[in-house]
Amino acid sequence: MQDPRDFIVFDEIDKNGPQTYDRTYTFDAAELKRDEVVAIGPVSIEAAVRKGDLPREYLADGSSRFTADLSCSRCAEEYPFASNSEFHLRFRPRPQATPEGEEIEITPDELDIEFYTERVIPLRDLAFEQVQLSVPMKPLCEEKCLGLCPECGTNRNRETCACAASIVDDRWGALRNISEELKKKRES
Repeated sequence: MQDPRDFIVFDEIDKNGPQTYDRTYTFDAAELKRDEVVAIGPVSIEAAVRKGDLPREYLADGSSRFTADLSCSRCAEEYPFASNSEFHLRFRPRPQATPEGEEIEITPDELDIEFYTERVIPLRDLAFEQVQLSVPMKPLCEEKCLGLCPECGTNRNRETCACAASIVDDRWGALRNISEELKKKRES
């Protein structure tokens, strides 16, 4: 049987006023479908939900906390990552279907809106979404990570290699030629 504390139930808010939620969930790293997430610890989510100003609108203010092991996108080393982020969401009924192919413009004020069809929102789904939003797209073990040598694969954070210091992409050759021509003109 499902625990009712695992769901935001809008009918309960209509009947009893604002509600608070505090739950912890576990996720498997593979469930996130993000190669950079090696492992993830328990995800804690807290939320206070109340009626909004518009009909059938609900406002949720809360926070999520978790730790994870991420893989650096430059050197591929694992490193610890901790997230403690706040969120503000507005839940509104899903708009009626539009004619096929018609585009709907979303304004910057509407980026925090979650549209619902059911009047019950699983907290686990909300926690999952907050994890996805918190994990960097290109995680770095440190801002100054030197990455791997493209020639030999050495982790340049740990050791230097004997490979050429600068590998130039041939597609930039035309710009190099222009730079050399400008330099010659200045010298003459």
